[in-house]
Amino acid sequence: MYRIKTFNNIAPAGLERLAPAFYEVGSAVSGEEGILVRSANLLDYTFPDSLLAIARAGVGVNNIPLDRCSASGVAVFSTPGANANAVKELVICAMLISSRDVTGAVRWVHSQADAGADLEAVVEKGKSAFAGPELYRKSLGVIGLGAIGSLVANVALELGMDVYGYDPFLSIGSALRLDRHVHVVRDVKELYKKADYITAHIHFNEKTRHMIGADALSAMKPGVRLINLARGGIVDDQALLEALDAGQVTAYVTDFPTNALVASPHVVAMPHLGASTPESEQNCAVMAADELRDYLENGNICNSVNLPDVFLERSGVMRLCVIHKNIPAMLANITTLLSRDGVNVENLSNKSKGNYAYTLVDLGSMVEPSVIADLKSLANVIRVRAINWS
Repeated sequence: MYRIKTFNNIAPAGLERLAPAFYEVGSAVSGEEGILVRSANLLDYTFPDSLLAIARAGVGVNNIPLDRCSASGVAVFSTPGANANAVKELVICAMLISSRDVTGAVRWVHSQADAGADLEAVVEKGKSAFAGPELYRKSLGVIGLGAIGSLVANVALELGMDVYGYDPFLSIGSALRLDRHVHVVRDVKELYKKADYITAHIHFNEKTRHMIGADALSAMKPGVRLINLARGGIVDDQALLEALDAGQVTAYVTDFPTNALVASPHVVAMPHLGASTPESEQNCAVMAADELRDYLENGNICNSVNLPDVFLERSGVMRLCVIHKNIPAMLANITTLLSRDGVNVENLSNKSKGNYAYTLVDLGSMVEPSVIADLKSLANVIRVRAINWS
């Protein structure tokens, strides 16, 4: 039986994927092989030696110590695309809010009512303060064309917008999802010059920290409306506030409020609502549970952020799962050791990602524990796990 520790509340639809006959699941579980988590902070959590994988029901993994996981041979999964529709819909809402000052208008109506005004008499005079442009025939810039960005780009076309997209790491799958009318640019500055609205859909890391800073903001079209439902650190808040005060940026809608941001009249800040729909939470939980289950039961990896994706159909009677450094001759060392012990390899798959690699080996016969121990002792091997089909 596998032990799965949960952090945060995981949607029941996801937990139901882990059958009680094979999984012990709950927040009180200890000595776990797997972790299911949403936004809980695991940076200082002490992992048990038994831990094999962490599945994040969501996309951002800045709450998980990736370097420590990789060095310990712990696979980390995310759920790209599971919350994409929810975020896409909120982006459309954010664009409308940034144009029409809907939130300011609602506050004004309530303030008039609280002051005892006759609303029917004052609204016609007051409404002009909240007028704003339509989205139709305006230009939208989408930074990041993955699962969310591609949906945003496509729906913006349906709204009659001219869409520019930028993604230096555009995958074949993402490219195929994009409508052919999206203008994909190679230089983000071209997007900055042409977009009336800009929305960011990229991961937050050291390379993207403050990607939208003073230089980027000054390169944007004057009066641009900026939306950030990705991660707060992508935007340099101080530079943004200065751009808002100067009129370079007309409005900023973000899912990551700070005290400094909410003090600005040009900022609409929401409490991280991007994926806050029951459908999104269910999709993320199901996807995370399925990824975790396939890895624990079969050794297959899909949507890992620290290890390569590897899938191998079952064959033979036993599977060896080997996490190791991505250096020359590792695969040869593994197969040489197995052949030395007279082990017949039925099937094999090997992939790499950055400094790490993952090898699945299906065997035609059971091997002695000593063979597995020899594999573990190979230089640059991080973790070896045996799965018995019989």
